[in-house]
Amino acid sequence: MSDISAPQPNRIDGGLIDRSRALRFHFDGKQYQGFQGDTLASALLASGVRIVGRSFKYHRPRGIMTAGAEEPNALVELRTGARREPNTRATTIELFDGLEALSQNRWPTLRYDLGAVNSLLSSLFVAGFYYKTFMWPASFWERVYEPLIRRAAGLGRASLQPDPDQYEKAYAFCDVLVIGGGPGGLAAALAAGRAGARVIIADDDFIPGGRLNNDVHTIDGLSGVEWAKYTAKELDALPNVTMMTRTTIFGAYDGSTFGALERVSDHLPVPPAHQPRQRLWKIVAQRSILAAGAIERPIVFGGNDRPGIMLASAVRTYLNRYGVAPGKAATLFTSCDDGWRTALDLARAGVKVEAIIDARSEISPSLVASGQTIGARLLKGAHVIDTRGAHGLSQIRVRTNKGDDIAIESDLLAVSGGWNPNLALSTHLGGRPRWSEERSAFLPGDLPRNLVVIGAASGALTLAEALKQGTAAGATSADAAGFKSGARPEFVVDDESISGEPLWQAAASRSKAFVDYQNDVTQADIALAAREGFTSVEHLKRYTTLGMATDQGKMAAVIGHAMMAALTDRPMPQVGTTIARPPATPVAIGAFAGRHRGQDFRPVRLAPSHRWAEQLGATFVDAGPWRRAQWFARPGEADWLSTVIREVKTVRSAVGVCDVSTLGKIDVQGADAGIFLDRIYINTFSTLPVGKVRYGLMLREDGIAMDDGTCARFAPDHYVMSTTTANAAKVMQHLDHARQVLWPELDVQAISVTEQWAQFSIAGPRARDLLDRLLGGAIDISDAAFPYLACADFCWRGRPARLFRVSFSGELGYELAVPARFGDETIRAIMEAGAGYGLTPYGTEALGVMRIEKGHVAGNELNGTTTAHDLGLGRMMGKKDFIGKVLARRPGLVDPDRPAVIGLKPIDRRQRLRNGAHLFSPGAAVKLENDQGYVTSSAFSPMLGHWIALALLARGRERVGQILRVVDPLRGADFEAEICSPVFYDPEGARLRG
Repeated sequence: MSDISAPQPNRIDGGLIDRSRALRFHFDGKQYQGFQGDTLASALLASGVRIVGRSFKYHRPRGIMTAGAEEPNALVELRTGARREPNTRATTIELFDGLEALSQNRWPTLRYDLGAVNSLLSSLFVAGFYYKTFMWPASFWERVYEPLIRRAAGLGRASLQPDPDQYEKAYAFCDVLVIGGGPGGLAAALAAGRAGARVIIADDDFIPGGRLNNDVHTIDGLSGVEWAKYTAKELDALPNVTMMTRTTIFGAYDGSTFGALERVSDHLPVPPAHQPRQRLWKIVAQRSILAAGAIERPIVFGGNDRPGIMLASAVRTYLNRYGVAPGKAATLFTSCDDGWRTALDLARAGVKVEAIIDARSEISPSLVASGQTIGARLLKGAHVIDTRGAHGLSQIRVRTNKGDDIAIESDLLAVSGGWNPNLALSTHLGGRPRWSEERSAFLPGDLPRNLVVIGAASGALTLAEALKQGTAAGATSADAAGFKSGARPEFVVDDESISGEPLWQAAASRSKAFVDYQNDVTQADIALAAREGFTSVEHLKRYTTLGMATDQGKMAAVIGHAMMAALTDRPMPQVGTTIARPPATPVAIGAFAGRHRGQDFRPVRLAPSHRWAEQLGATFVDAGPWRRAQWFARPGEADWLSTVIREVKTVRSAVGVCDVSTLGKIDVQGADAGIFLDRIYINTFSTLPVGKVRYGLMLREDGIAMDDGTCARFAPDHYVMSTTTANAAKVMQHLDHARQVLWPELDVQAISVTEQWAQFSIAGPRARDLLDRLLGGAIDISDAAFPYLACADFCWRGRPARLFRVSFSGELGYELAVPARFGDETIRAIMEAGAGYGLTPYGTEALGVMRIEKGHVAGNELNGTTTAHDLGLGRMMGKKDFIGKVLARRPGLVDPDRPAVIGLKPIDRRQRLRNGAHLFSPGAAVKLENDQGYVTSSAFSPMLGHWIALALLARGRERVGQILRVVDPLRGADFEAEICSPVFYDPEGARLRG
């Protein structure tokens, strides 16, 4: 990179930039200089850079055309390395020292791009060419067409490295939300703020004022710039008003909710420590005021995309705000009075105005006189029909009202074809804009509740109208929110003339005339779409890609629709226009994700005993959102399997402890709690005695098994449910929907208490002995006083505790629950109490082995396809009503040929059964039509000395004793196994009852 700063040949006096703070930046490897307050676009224009990008399809050279978010051409790759961001509009990038940007969609250089050969082949790349070109021969699609399309797709290059920056989400509530910080928005915020309402005013610029900063205006004797500063200062001083600059409201949603993106650190090289790059806001407002302004329309004519052709309002912005003259010799092409302001401002800045070309035949005498004072040549009723210039505008071809063609030497052409109100946010909830013949534009139609549109966004284009409407809307919104507004000020402003005639396209020319600059949609493409029947605005958009670029059709869409109206001889209200969808401007995916990425995408939740397990050297596994101990290896153990075998055998012969705090725990209370649970579970819980636990299964509404677990009753109106670890959140949502939507009349409340209780399973023949020592008589746990499936709450060590006699292992088992903050202390106390009984901690792997030995179904069997009958639990379905009962009776779900849960033992006990292996009849070909089921859970059984499995097998329960072929093609296994009962160990359950 060069270290020599390029001069700024187009920099002029004036503007709002801070010339005492010079900033260096690089564009395409060359160093330039700008000032604090510049955008990248203004700094490039000041430095004389004309070409900033290439168009998507034809790779035509393009220059800066606008000064805002509607910019279609000046899209750059901003920054480098991990922070590289493609398709960033140079017109909205605040300049900072050290900024690096690259042009896009060109090779090898921006000035000499080999892709420009596409312009010579433009006759092949007409609208819909991809629909017509890539259909034949079909064999070319994967080998030729698709690779070429993928290489051509897109503009910039995203970084493939992890984003080093942080993004945040935040929420805000207000009485009045003002969207836009221009004159109308400032007046609205001032009126509502003075009334005492909580006001948020959001503006995407880094200084408030909107067009007051870009044009020459006076308000109450102050310049527009000074009035904006004074008003912003007063708003900042009001404690009930929040001013959010660099904040774009990108979407309107239900419930008077708006999405906003705050660019916290985009104007800095690197975000400060502990600061996000961007912040995504969810703003809820009682009343909202849309003051988003309007977007100037270009005019379609031959060669209208050449660098040096700009919107007239953008030229004024660069002159008045940034102190930049985008050219040396300027020409104006307009069809409205507003365009003349640009010619006058250019002359005032010392730029020679060669000509004013006004397509109208009748022009106000005062405008004609003003044009004469600046020495500009006036061409009434004339059209620009073509332009010339190799790498930028040098000559304009004009057709006069007499039909003569003349040439004007000029390096800057300012174009103004009228204004389109910025309506995007008003359409996000389905509102359709309405056409106004008076304004020659679409205006807001049906608006969302409590939203009002003011100023240029409503079609009121004068400063006086914007201030008047803003003041009225702010006061009215404050009144509606319960505040009392005072007297409404009347502002004295300079007069403006806004008359004009719509001019969508100029006289015909042999050169390409562009409608959508970024996607290279031409006047000819619109005509072709009309000839081929794509006359609906929705079809037109998709057939030609009109308005599908990063500017979302802000400049091109209405022009294209007006051209289609003329081609089909239909009025504009009948043609209509497309409606916008959020986001109205691009939003980084990182902002939507916030901090939910990497490890934070699903934050790890640690069990209460995690620190203790770490100290024992446990190996951990992610189980749903939790990190659980998988096994506890000891020195000398060869591998994980030997560890798990030891843990299982110890539990079966002595006693073991496992942290089961991660199982979902939902507290259900209320007079109708029993009735509610009867409707949730397939079995009955209203008859469950107090102090008892019952196993239950719940179905989805479609009759498929959703989750299982136990439910304990501690009082007539108090139950505690348990769920699987993975489904805890889903079950809680299911209960909330049933409670709030299906049966709101029931007196029942439910809340998740999973994280409030630490719970430990103590299982094995010595479990009662350990508990007797641990609890010290705090509760009688004798078999008579506390039988199988009993539960109780009691006080232990001065704190609440709960005890359940349940078992997932098939051994004598208890689960002890204490408040989560005492979890670590409790597990250590359990270990100390069990020292004399051979106690061992065991993890999820041993727990899984023991549940398979006992035939308990779990997540592998509750896989979203099985029913209660498939799981062998159909007899639990009572006569009462419950969720899923009706649809569970569908013929397909009661078909006797459905797969059912069975057990499998390999004939050759040395063979290993694995999850996912498929089941076939002996001798049957291994084909899909012969597949009879698959293995769902498998484990090595230390008690049986060989591998066992649970499986889903067609008509499985009728086939106990038969021989099957187990085929695992992925791991090369093919052997025979015997179908058996899924309960492999202690089928009578004698050990369970102690």
